Amino acid sequence: MLSKSQISFIKSLHQKKYRKEHGLFLVEGIKSIKEFFQSNYSIHSIFYNNEQSNLLPKLPANINLFEVNNVELGKISTLQTPQGFLAVVHLPKTEKINESALKNQFTLVLDGVQDPGNLGTIIRTADWFGFKKIICSEDTVEAFNPKTVQATMGSLARVSIHYENLRSFFDRNSLPVFGALLDGASIYETNWGNEGLIILGNEGKGISEEIIKKVNKPVTIPRFGEAESLNVAVSAAIFCAELVRVKN
Repeated sequence: MLSKSQISFIKSLHQKKYRKEHGLFLVEGIKSIKEFFQSNYSIHSIFYNNEQSNLLPKLPANINLFEVNNVELGKISTLQTPQGFLAVVHLPKTEKINESALKNQFTLVLDGVQDPGNLGTIIRTADWFGFKKIICSEDTVEAFNPKTVQATMGSLARVSIHYENLRSFFDRNSLPVFGALLDGASIYETNWGNEGLIILGNEGKGISEEIIKKVNKPVTIPRFGEAESLNVAVSAAIFCAELVRVKN
């Protein structure tokens, strides 16, 4: 049986301020938990449905295991339909990223992306295409938001997310800066070179005026139909696919 204090503590991790305060976040579903277990992340504890204990991998002794029933799992889960497993995972150490770590590769930069599902899908897409890092503005939604974590389907375990003040970040970088803009050159005719930063903007407003000034290579995805705009996660997928194609 889970105590009231345990339930209260885990439920507090549904909120950003308590995730930051305790240095912990939640991962749900056995598939995603296994991805984090096999990564550099450190797992604090796992709560599992007693009917599905056979799905648990062999775990080291320093991970706390708690067998719970469906009612208890429902109290601590962030999902309407809990998936039988919930892990409490240590947040990674935050670190500033330097230009040398971005050389000879393309890196996505997200400016003000607000929807956790969009961020999660972008992380999952980046993982699919082999991108290992994503730079986010300070006002981009938190990568460890439960909805974001869920949408990554475990890919967050392999893609490092760095939050930066984008103005100062671009000021200290000399890499080419490509921006997803409506009036840029066609993505299919752009000379990409072999490295650069790819900025994708907010769902409704696009790239902020301040950051547009940092773009020296505007790029657009040509429109052939009548839709007003593309979802930012879809745009990220198109950019990732094209960048992998031209680099390989």
